[in-house]
Amino acid sequence: MTTRTAVITGASSGIGAATARRLAAAGFRVVLTARRADRIEALAGELTEAGHEAEAYVLDVTDRDAVNAFAASLDRSDALVNNAGGAIGTETVANAEPDDWRAMYEVNVMGVLQVTQALLPALTASGDGTVVVMSSTAGHLAYEGGGGYVAAKHGAHAIAATLRLELCGEPVRVIEIAPGMVKTDEFAVKRFRGDASQAAAVYEGVAEPLTADDVADTVEWAVTRPSHVNIDLLVVRPRAQAAQHKVHRER
Repeated sequence: MTTRTAVITGASSGIGAATARRLAAAGFRVVLTARRADRIEALAGELTEAGHEAEAYVLDVTDRDAVNAFAASLDRSDALVNNAGGAIGTETVANAEPDDWRAMYEVNVMGVLQVTQALLPALTASGDGTVVVMSSTAGHLAYEGGGGYVAAKHGAHAIAATLRLELCGEPVRVIEIAPGMVKTDEFAVKRFRGDASQAAAVYEGVAEPLTADDVADTVEWAVTRPSHVNIDLLVVRPRAQAAQHKVHRER
């Protein structure tokens, strides 16, 4: 039998890299995409040395022509994990920089749209395709200082919900994973424009925020359910986080 192929966007670090490791261990051939060639090439090498099938492809999901060229290069696609995304800034709506909002919208919404559109024919042709959209609890509930990211992740949620309706009857599942507080090496640091101390304060006193592997574990579980089982929406938070505004911090 031909090995099933999973494409992971934003695979250079964090949840994307952890998901690549999980799906490779689950028997998928993984195609790692991201803008940073050194990161994904190193990860592909690591997985190959471990006996898995992995390859790296440098890709900017906001570049339509590049996405189409990438799709044309694939011999097959059985699963797509739309993980590329990110947040910029914590300004209020009144003070936010429109360019930051555009940048977040481009990667979190248009990136998901473009890669999904480009790979959908192959996913459908596989006879058993899966699209995963990595949204966020921010895509379901607003919070102060997060307007641009909240808007973008609501957009990602809307894509998943709409696509599921439109593909009803087709051999493609649409899964949305919405993580809450996840501590990774880069997400909060990028959000605070490189200020590591501000980024660390987000998790201060939280005994066990989620890790990238916790989220990757949920992706693997959802993707490897029997073909007739669709995990429409999986919200995953650490036990210490009851809601966006309710986090237990140890003193």
